[in-house]
Amino acid sequence: MGGTIAKMIDAGMRVGVLDLTSGEPTPHGSDSIRQAETASATEALRLTWRGNAGLTNRKLQATLEARELLASFFRMLRPRWLFAPYWMDAHPDHVAATELVEAARFWAKLSKTDMPGDRFHPERVYYYFCIHLRLAVQPSWIVDISDHWDQKIASVMAYESQFITGRPTEPPTMIDRVRDDAAYWGKLINRRYGEPFATKEPLAIDSLRDLI
Repeated sequence: MGGTIAKMIDAGMRVGVLDLTSGEPTPHGSDSIRQAETASATEALRLTWRGNAGLTNRKLQATLEARELLASFFRMLRPRWLFAPYWMDAHPDHVAATELVEAARFWAKLSKTDMPGDRFHPERVYYYFCIHLRLAVQPSWIVDISDHWDQKIASVMAYESQFITGRPTEPPTMIDRVRDDAAYWGKLINRRYGEPFATKEPLAIDSLRDLI
C-alpha cells in the first residue's frame, strides 16, 4: 500500500508504519542491510513516523504478550485507522500479524491495566493485499495511485536484498510483477495504477461524488 501511503501524506494526513519484526533472517540480507533499506523506504514514502515492535521474524504469534505490546503502541500513537495484511495468506507471519492487530485493537481500549497511555480504540481496521496464495480476490475498493507510482516503486526497490538480489533477472521479474499487479488494479477503475483494499465492516460515504 505504498502508493496509498504517499497519497495520504500528500493529502496532509499523518501516516506511521510499525514494523512487527526486523524481517531477518533472509537469504540475502542482514540486520544492518535491512535497517538501511528500511531507512531508504521510509524516506521514499516520507512517513510521519516509523517504529519496530521487536518481535521475532518467522516465529510471529498472536500471544498475549505480543498483544499487550501492540496495544501499548496503539494507546501511545492513537491511530484513527489501522492497516493489516489480508486475513487469508500462506505466510504464517502475515496471518498472525492480522490476528494480532485485531486483538490489540480491542485491548487498547481496556481500563484497569498496566499498559501505558490512555485507553483508546482505533475506528477501523482495513486490509491490504500481500498474499502469497494465488487468489482471485474481490477487493472492497481500489485506490488510484497513478500520481504516486514512482514513490511506491522506490519504496519497494529500497528492499533490494528482498526483492532484487538473488531473484531471476529474466522478465517478468519481481518488480515487473509489482507493476503489472498495480496496472491490473488500475485498469479496473479506469486509471493507470491502483492498490486494492478490503474491509470486514461496511463503509459510509457522504456523497456519491466521492466515487470515481
